[in-house]
Amino acid sequence: MTTSNEVPPVADVSSEDRLWVLLCFLFTPLFPIITLLIEEKKSRPFIKYHTVPTLILGVVEVVVVGLLQLIPVVGCLTRLIWIINIIFAIKANKGVNVEIPVITSFAKGQNWM
Repeated sequence: MTTSNEVPPVADVSSEDRLWVLLCFLFTPLFPIITLLIEEKKSRPFIKYHTVPTLILGVVEVVVVGLLQLIPVVGCLTRLIWIINIIFAIKANKGVNVEIPVITSFAKGQNWM
């Protein structure tokens, strides 16, 4: 059973593909950049589907965390943003194409994925 922000599991997803996507979610924005530089990885459909959205997610998180750090009381709560990445990483590790709200549709609209 899938929720509204998930696409059913893809049939030809290897454990290595799932690992790369998991790492993209956990070490964003650095790992998605590395993935885009490796031709063998970025040509895999499951990895290709997640690389650009995780890169955008990472950049947005860096900006948001940077801005929230300016507010002393809220600054300590920015670590909760990592929970989002962990949830998405767990879903992706199950072989599911994860739809990141707003970001995935933006990347599709730009033909980046």
